[in-house]
Amino acid sequence: MRVSDQTMDAVIVEIQLRFQKDYSGHDFPHSMRVYRRAMEICEAEGAGDLLIVGLGALLHDVADHKFGYTDLDRIAIIRDMLIPLNVADEIVQAVIYISNFISFKGGTNTHEMASIEGRIVQDADRLDALGAIGIARTFAYGGHAGRPIYTPVIGPNIGEGEDSIAHFYQKLLKLKDKMNTQKGREMAEIRHERLVNFLKDFYEEWDV
Repeated sequence: MRVSDQTMDAVIVEIQLRFQKDYSGHDFPHSMRVYRRAMEICEAEGAGDLLIVGLGALLHDVADHKFGYTDLDRIAIIRDMLIPLNVADEIVQAVIYISNFISFKGGTNTHEMASIEGRIVQDADRLDALGAIGIARTFAYGGHAGRPIYTPVIGPNIGEGEDSIAHFYQKLLKLKDKMNTQKGREMAEIRHERLVNFLKDFYEEWDV
């Protein structure tokens, strides 16, 4: 389905207002980057409904469980946002599905996206957790959540802590191998390498 500029513009205004005081890295610029990457992947793959991909990307972080929202909250917010814009119910349901199942959830989310649109948006979201932006967002969220930057652990338990560096091992370094699309995998390879190089430099500088 063709993307309606009017619909997209209205949703962009809504999420800009909703995320204007977010300092956790799940902010308006994050949503827009995911939107742009998702549309890029959609075009490269030659697959997926552009309207579902676009709306799914823009709304993927609305009422995220990390901030105390429930699935019912998310459904209500997305419906209240899209129905007045005359978005068809099947499109609304597809967007809700993406939002419900996109999250990494600490690696416990074993659900495989059933739709190509969901797989595309998930790749776009994961790309924003990689590379230089992913590094910046990790420490932004760590500060928001009251986590230390790094708590050194000796031995085999590295990555099991509650600090921001541990998050690299718990999530970020795993994402490259969890990408759904060819374009997503290609982009993830480059950004993954930036994570690896950052960690090397970080450890060299930590105790200097």
